[in-house]
Amino acid sequence: MVDGNRLADAANRSPILVLGVGNILLRDEGVGVRVIEALREMPLPEGVELLDGGTAALDLVHFLAGRRKLIVVDAVQAGQEPGAVFRFTPDDLSWGGGEGLSLHQMGLLDGLAMADLLADGPPREVVVFGVQPGELGWGLDLSPAVAAAVSRVVRLVLDELGAGPAVGRLC
Repeated sequence: MVDGNRLADAANRSPILVLGVGNILLRDEGVGVRVIEALREMPLPEGVELLDGGTAALDLVHFLAGRRKLIVVDAVQAGQEPGAVFRFTPDDLSWGGGEGLSLHQMGLLDGLAMADLLADGPPREVVVFGVQPGELGWGLDLSPAVAAAVSRVVRLVLDELGAGPAVGRLC
């Protein structure tokens, strides 16, 4: 969950934030949080901060501001098989969703727009990894297909932290 004590001024922030969002009580909706949990068990490059954003959405604006790079992981309705993984940017969302991406991610766009109004400004680069959910009912466990996608998303995030080249729309 978001920890208010972690709000630090931009000078003390890590330049890169990996943000997992979602509701772990709704099975696959919590995939972003589950990826953050997995990343916490791994060595990360210096200058990387992990944040479980839960369902806070716009409450995260101050966490976004002043970053060099923001990597977001979330469930996304894209009309594909459960566990399908996508890489996109806010520009992909703003033009209307090319591959059927839902407006579920509009909270991210709103948050980035609000961060633009802060003195530190929005992150310079934003990448979103979306995972197609399969099960959204009550429960704490991810569906098998989405659970299998967690390790793939972890690898993609680690790759993004290393070199950062585009990996394509469907991963």
